[in-house]
Amino acid sequence: MLFTGWNVAEVANMALPPCHMTYQFQVSNGKLNGLLFQRSCDLGLGFAFNIFGLSMITRMLAQQCDLEPGEVVWQGGDVHLYLNHAALVEEQMARIPSGAPKLRINRRPSDIFSYAIEDFEVSDYAPQAHISAPVAV
Repeated sequence: MLFTGWNVAEVANMALPPCHMTYQFQVSNGKLNGLLFQRSCDLGLGFAFNIFGLSMITRMLAQQCDLEPGEVVWQGGDVHLYLNHAALVEEQMARIPSGAPKLRINRRPSDIFSYAIEDFEVSDYAPQAHISAPVAV
């Protein structure tokens, strides 16, 4: 299965064209693997959200299809780190992770569009202090 956020008819009306634009899913040995091609990636701000989003949609689709979640693969075209984010990224990289968060989906809705925030539970997550970063675009 492949889907894209790139709609040629709408690009002229967008503030920015879609960055995380093409998702592909493939089944292998009872597992659903997800791939995201991102045409542009702000490594300091966007990447963590984009890889988390890919992981979430892979888990949700796997559940809907009675499959186990498999690998997630990310590909980036224009991957960049803005100069005004460099020190912030250095600070993030110097942090020691505490634990390995786990995601649990508590309910299987009737379809992919019927999930609610209450369906998701994160455990073993120990957030660290917020690092504020300005949007560079």
